[in-house]
Amino acid sequence: MLAARQRARRAGTRPRTDHTIETALAIVRDLAGFLAAQRGKQDWALADVHDIEAFLAALPRARKRRLTVLRQFFCFARTQKIILADPARGLTATAPRSFTGQTIALDQQRALFRRWTTSPDAHPHEALLGILALLHGASSSEVRHLQAGDIDAGARTIRLGKRPHPVPLDPASWQALQRCLAHRDGQRTGNPHVIVTKGTKAGRAPASTAYISHVLDPCGVPPRMLRCTRLADLVNTMDPKLVAAAFGMNPEGVMIYLADHVDNGRLPGHDERRT
Repeated sequence: MLAARQRARRAGTRPRTDHTIETALAIVRDLAGFLAAQRGKQDWALADVHDIEAFLAALPRARKRRLTVLRQFFCFARTQKIILADPARGLTATAPRSFTGQTIALDQQRALFRRWTTSPDAHPHEALLGILALLHGASSSEVRHLQAGDIDAGARTIRLGKRPHPVPLDPASWQALQRCLAHRDGQRTGNPHVIVTKGTKAGRAPASTAYISHVLDPCGVPPRMLRCTRLADLVNTMDPKLVAAAFGMNPEGVMIYLADHVDNGRLPGHDERRT
């Protein structure tokens, strides 16, 4: 790198700064420490693609910069006969897409379910959005644009967003919907939407995005976290293609929720081994 900087100066191009060189050396130093401490490898020739991928995964946002430096280093190491194969050659700067959002634990789901089905403190809008997101994976936009005409009282189904089929409601979800409709009727509005606020009862527009985003503030859980929890559970217990078809999503969008590990409690024969 120092020789390249000297050539750049003679050629009149932009040479590497001291900071750039020091940063590159620090990345190689960190990789050496990672290989020795966590991989038990004391020789560059023992490094493989799995080691490099694990090192890059530690700081996903710095993946592109780190990989650029490692490519330069391993190319140099190969020309110097320090290694035989370049472990960074087949890697890409774009990290594999995966789900990085947050989900809520089962005991917290039960507590929220009890709040929205039995507690009189929960606002009807909160109960409806929470129940639909937790049990049916509904997004804030789907609930926000839900209209009275999307409800089939006979079949107890609703139309959510662009989903290809009506969504059947369980008794708890149907009860939350009826509470919300009763609250809407009390406002004496002509607005066709199920969720009607003081600002929209005189018109026909849906509730604002800002209002929907704060409906679940009393319980401290955002709607997106509830939806992600439901999608992650469905994708990991059912066929992801069926989930994509039911939700009207692209299969690629559903696959990011597919975990790369399985909880021990879901392994076959786990109960037998424990007993």
